[in-house]
Amino acid sequence: MEYRQLGRSGLRVSQLTLGTMGFGGSGQFTPVGQIDVEGARRQLDMALDAGVNTVDTADMYSAGAAEEIVGKVLSGRRERVVLATKARFSMGPGPNDAGLSRQHLIEACEASLRRLQTDHIDLYQVHEWDGQTALEETLGALDHLLASGKVRYVGCSNFGGWQVMKALGIARQTGLPAFVSQQVYLSLHERSAEYEIVPSAIDQGLGLLIWSPLAGGLLSGKFRRGQPPPPGSRHAGEWTEPPVYDEEKLFDTIDELVAIADQMGVSAARVALAWLLAHGGAAGGLPRCRHARACPRSARTARSCQPAAADLSVLASGGLGHRPTERRRPLADRPAPAVIALLARGRG
Repeated sequence: MEYRQLGRSGLRVSQLTLGTMGFGGSGQFTPVGQIDVEGARRQLDMALDAGVNTVDTADMYSAGAAEEIVGKVLSGRRERVVLATKARFSMGPGPNDAGLSRQHLIEACEASLRRLQTDHIDLYQVHEWDGQTALEETLGALDHLLASGKVRYVGCSNFGGWQVMKALGIARQTGLPAFVSQQVYLSLHERSAEYEIVPSAIDQGLGLLIWSPLAGGLLSGKFRRGQPPPPGSRHAGEWTEPPVYDEEKLFDTIDELVAIADQMGVSAARVALAWLLAHGGAAGGLPRCRHARACPRSARTARSCQPAAADLSVLASGGLGHRPTERRRPLADRPAPAVIALLARGRG
């Protein structure tokens, strides 16, 4: 396992993180997974044995049940992990049971500490933008939690590029705490984060924590063109319905993934993860982008620098992947030495 500093902080996180959205599995999270305490303990055991030192959860996952399960399975080994959780979404029927107000954030943090059975949270993340609460109030509440020792680092999740920049600018102006990381969705299925979020992270030194690198299972190789999805699949319709997603581009990507995986003798999921690890922005480290200066995502470059839907050529080059579009021979016909090296070292 490799470890990276979380942005410009001194905190070191494993390149892979154990996510816990499937713990508990109630309400809207039932299709994600219904993992009980014993199942969660088995996953944590496997993760720790592999060198994973970071566990990510959120208070809203199964209405707090995921945090409760994490607290139980971490009992006696809390010191071995960097524990991250999130707050913002509704946790009750009251008008102050959601959002990023001082009232809700402090109450949410204290409730998470109780469920997690710990006295501190290593990385506390605001779980999406709140357009009704001033950032000064939100950052002030996080400052209070840091000063009290209940939180050690703060980050954000699912912020737009301009929202991150606004928060960092206010933090600099006021002396309030600045985010060290952003948690964001990025995969071969959905690369829009490369337009603004990844470049802003490069510029500002934020670590990137990537959620759902297999697109909820779509990139596992179990979904194939012209075939019915696996029974009970979480995203049988949700992630493949136009116009939200382009089904043809999705299956173009899956076809190439499967072709490379067959060539390597590994799973499509492993190739998709290898791509993300070679991407450079995964698991906290500063994204390594050889196009960072040439691709500021300005209006001048936006048209010529769109990410391709199924551009797996980054596996061969180790580049970030948002490069000027050009005609290339089929990916399956090209060697991919970087992939072979990644898989040989077990990084995929």
